[in-house]
Amino acid sequence: MPAKNYLQKEQKEKLQIALKEEENADIRERILILLLLNDGRIQANIAEFIGCSLKKVSYWCVHGDPENLESLKDRRMQGNNRKATDKYIDILLETIDKDPKELGYEFGRWTTKRLAVYLEEITGLGLSSSQVRRILEKKKYVYLWAKYSLEDKWDVEKRQAFKNKLSEYLKIARENPERLQVWFWDESGFSLSVIRRKNWTKKGKRKSVSGRRRKGRINVMGGLRYSDKKRFVEFLNKGNSRNFYEVLKIFYKEVINEWIEAGNQEQDFALRGAKIVIILDNASFHKKSDILKKIEEGMPNIHLEFLPEYSPDYNLIELVWHSAKEYVANRLFTSIEELEYLLHRLLNEGELIIKWERKLKNKGDSINVI
Repeated sequence: MPAKNYLQKEQKEKLQIALKEEENADIRERILILLLLNDGRIQANIAEFIGCSLKKVSYWCVHGDPENLESLKDRRMQGNNRKATDKYIDILLETIDKDPKELGYEFGRWTTKRLAVYLEEITGLGLSSSQVRRILEKKKYVYLWAKYSLEDKWDVEKRQAFKNKLSEYLKIARENPERLQVWFWDESGFSLSVIRRKNWTKKGKRKSVSGRRRKGRINVMGGLRYSDKKRFVEFLNKGNSRNFYEVLKIFYKEVINEWIEAGNQEQDFALRGAKIVIILDNASFHKKSDILKKIEEGMPNIHLEFLPEYSPDYNLIELVWHSAKEYVANRLFTSIEELEYLLHRLLNEGELIIKWERKLKNKGDSINVI
């Protein structure tokens, strides 16, 4: 720490004049720190006298230059007179919609800091990330999670043709459910592993959840009927062609039982019962020739309609899986049996409440079949 009377006479007088004339209270406080230090006060006494922190006094005792009053200004006082030009803003808005990899970067998303660095290289105008953020906010941009898109893999013509065909199926199913049933079919899995979700907690604290992993997984396979949203779900150990056929046999038997309970004869089902269109994806075990032949021979009322490639958004049962996984996400299960019991109640006994009008962002696109 400088000794008492370390200031030269001219420096002291310059500081005294500035103390009287300076309009900024923070600058006057910093000048006073230097004058008190010159008077022989120790830093702790200066802090107590002024009513500020010892850390602040220590900082300005070191960084304050009595020869240069500009040194007593912090960065906020120095100001930032750099402003975005119209050209800067135009380039920014063009850049925000580009994939960073198109411009040679390895990262996959833009942050305001990355944008500021890139725009400085292009325009020569160096703005802070905060300035870039404010520009984007004024232009109605928000920072949200991006969705995964499968559009680059779509066959647009196939999708349109399928959509037209599906619309016809659904129209008939609505008007004549006794003639045609449309079922959406898929497989999914549920795990005992803990899924971390957002929680309400005090600001500045983070709530802890158990990170203990439990081994165990339940695989399910089944369908959803479009007309009344009835679900049929079976539990299985693995998704393969044999299990697909066995589950489909159980499903077909249930449909026949429903026919019988309505007052009809079982032997009349093949000719007079509803045709059953099953919408499903292109999993290899769905399309094995021997399985397809057995389905055609043993379940003549069933017609399999395969989705276009990369088009899960046309499969309504995706909404069922997603809603069920949201329901069980924050629950802890001690055993596979406990999880399976709850899933049976949710999926087969109607306890799962689903908002069918909801648009679910799923695997790249929203479920849009209804």
